Amino acid sequence: MDISRPEFAKIRRRKRLIIGTVVGILVAIAAYALWRMEPAAPTLEKSAVWTDTVKRGALTIEVRGPGTLVPKSIRWISAETAARVERIVLKPGAIVQADSVILELSNPEVQDALLAARAAVTAARADLSAQQTQLNSQLLDQRAGAAQVGADLASANLQAEAEKDLVEKGVIPAITYKRTELNRDQLKLKVQIELERMQNFARTIDAQLAASRARLAQLDNTLQLRLRQADALQVKAGIAGVLQQIAVEEGQQVSAGLNIARVARPDLLMAQLKVPETQAKDISIGLIAKIDTRNGIVSGTVARIDPAVQAGTVQVDIELTGDLPVGARPDLSVDGVIEIASLSDVLYVGRPATGQPQSTISLFKLRKADLSQADRTQVRLGRASVSVIEVTSGLNVGDQVILSDTSDYDRFQRVRLK
Repeated sequence: MDISRPEFAKIRRRKRLIIGTVVGILVAIAAYALWRMEPAAPTLEKSAVWTDTVKRGALTIEVRGPGTLVPKSIRWISAETAARVERIVLKPGAIVQADSVILELSNPEVQDALLAARAAVTAARADLSAQQTQLNSQLLDQRAGAAQVGADLASANLQAEAEKDLVEKGVIPAITYKRTELNRDQLKLKVQIELERMQNFARTIDAQLAASRARLAQLDNTLQLRLRQADALQVKAGIAGVLQQIAVEEGQQVSAGLNIARVARPDLLMAQLKVPETQAKDISIGLIAKIDTRNGIVSGTVARIDPAVQAGTVQVDIELTGDLPVGARPDLSVDGVIEIASLSDVLYVGRPATGQPQSTISLFKLRKADLSQADRTQVRLGRASVSVIEVTSGLNVGDQVILSDTSDYDRFQRVRLK
């Protein structure tokens, strides 16, 4: 017969409770351990990433920008008057001299105005010549009249001297001598008046001729303008060089002042670079530059910095001081490097894909003991050059870091390389 043993049931329940508690504690410990564990380090192909070693030494700060070669001497040719394009004599690319005819224009009104200006100048010159002749004739008449009065005065003087002796001897009455003296005095006054009239008339002649000459000069200036306008219908290069552009077509009607052609000297070129606005602040006039023409390196200096920003870039003009290589021509694409400063005894490394000057970034630094492991490290960057950047803190000489873009692994503190 079965005997009831209730203490055994209590023992079994206690044992199950203890086992359950122990299992729960172990599960909790395991879960906590799993929670504290770092994610598994991702693996990167070593050949697919770019690494570099931190170095110490002199660092040249440079700024790079693309650009083109442009002529220093450019002449835009504009139409002097409204005209019609009759013929295009030369095509772009032609070698021209200063007197080379590029275009032929036509305008009948210009020819008519030239004929009218010539006629006006001819008439004005004839009028001036006739006026000079007439005024000179009048002046001669006045001189003749003054000479006659002078002769009368001399005769009166002689008569007065003769009568004076006769009066003293009582031959003639005194009244006769007084009349002779009065006549002499009147002739003296008349001579003075004639001289003043002659001087005034001479001044009048000068004024009249000056006015006529001024009118003739004005008409002559108009004639020169008409001649220049007529000559400008034969559009000439003006300088020796290369015809770069013709902005009109045959049969087209052009207005006065419209640019119709461009000539440049191909032997005098400069470089125009487009520098990012964030780097342009360090550029100043006179800095040394090097221009890569893809066929040689040409040295130069910064000649001008555009004060305006266009599309995120600043235009910098480079005066070329070295000889241009064969094949250099206007509008040739070039790359330029401008030397900003030279730093001595600084830490530097290749520029990271996402690193900016004067910023703090995180890079993966390879372990010296195991180059297949890389740990995330905070690095402070300083001034940047074209391909390298200064390291102010976070790295030491000989450290190897990954410079490729690792933004996909921002949540990991280490990576593996294979």
